[in-house]
Amino acid sequence: MPSLVTTESAPHLRVSAGKDQASTDTETSVRAPPPEDSSVDHFFWTYTEEPHRSRRQAIIKAHPEVTKLCGYEPLTKYVVLGVVSLQVLCACLLRDTSMLNWKFLATAYIIGATANQNLFLAIHEISHNLAFRSPIANRLLAIFANLPIGLPYSAAFRPYHLTHHKSLGVAGLDTDLPTAFEAWFLDSLLGKSFFCTFQILFYAVRPMFIYSPPFTSIHVLNLITQFVFDYAIVKLCGSAQPLYYFILSSFLAGSLHPCAGHFIAEHYFFSNVKTGGTESIEEQKTAGKPESKKEHPLDSLAPPETYSYYGPLNILTYNVGLHNEHHDFPAIPWTRLPKLHEIAKEYYEPLPCHRSWVWVIWTFILDSNVGMWCRVKRSQGGRVVGGGGQDAKRYGRSGETISAASAAKDDAGDGWKESELQN
Repeated sequence: MPSLVTTESAPHLRVSAGKDQASTDTETSVRAPPPEDSSVDHFFWTYTEEPHRSRRQAIIKAHPEVTKLCGYEPLTKYVVLGVVSLQVLCACLLRDTSMLNWKFLATAYIIGATANQNLFLAIHEISHNLAFRSPIANRLLAIFANLPIGLPYSAAFRPYHLTHHKSLGVAGLDTDLPTAFEAWFLDSLLGKSFFCTFQILFYAVRPMFIYSPPFTSIHVLNLITQFVFDYAIVKLCGSAQPLYYFILSSFLAGSLHPCAGHFIAEHYFFSNVKTGGTESIEEQKTAGKPESKKEHPLDSLAPPETYSYYGPLNILTYNVGLHNEHHDFPAIPWTRLPKLHEIAKEYYEPLPCHRSWVWVIWTFILDSNVGMWCRVKRSQGGRVVGGGGQDAKRYGRSGETISAASAAKDDAGDGWKESELQN
């Protein structure tokens, strides 16, 4: 596997990992072997803390004005209302059309999948409390955005996603990570093709094998609202076709669809792809020009394990392509991420980035130098947002060891400080 990091001494993880952590103090390399009780794998195991906290601190020190970009975005609720209305209209118009009809399939792929991907990412945005000041208003908007998805999803998504931010790359906590079994079983052209085609199912099912956050009243409300809506639209239209349209749209949104490329583009590393394709903005600007080595603010920070994308599909996806920017400052809403990039461009332009999500899917499937093993993992650090069972804290259901101390229950109940700057 490619070496993503230098051989400098490793920075400490931000959460104590007990006795095991002490042994990392004298390490001369940040590359770590897999945990002793894990199966042999080819993931990139590291002792470094995730890079976003360090870069956030550096950016705030250099550009304190970026903190003024944090806050909620009133536009979000109107976009959600428009997309939900569009999907309901399409579903009703297709009530007498067979699922096998080309009009049904084309509408589901071109309009439905794009719209539901937009709603997936609206829920992602709302999970950070970025649509309203009130947390409960955000939960209710997420449940509303969930309606055309067909299956209840928004309440379950939030704790897993916030834990992904707090525990980026931590095995047994970050449910965005493939397990060793998945990576081994799908390590082939056919396996990767299967994953890309059905990846929405992997993201839906995998968390259940990792750990279980508490079941809350918001989950109940999400379930009841969704099933009442599904029943009502079937009854009102006199056909189950609208519900089939919603579910097919959701499946296609996470399958071989251009917008679905962001799932892979965000955290799988492509550094070993010999044809290139992830050159930084800085490299693209200086292509063909003689190099001049000079000190750079990024030189003292941990290497990236997140990729951004700055192409036109961001218009449809709440700027989720600006993923380094989002992980650095999760409290900045989608409309202000480009401004963050502009202010702190010296921190973002040198980072590798993708120019095409379609290229990402194509290369992920066909290039043997990239695949499901291409993820950075940590055996320690991080924490669960929203709680979790003791077994999950110690081992995770995936069987990959994590530290019970480092995965300790967040002390604030829900555990998410909405400023998200001090972590």
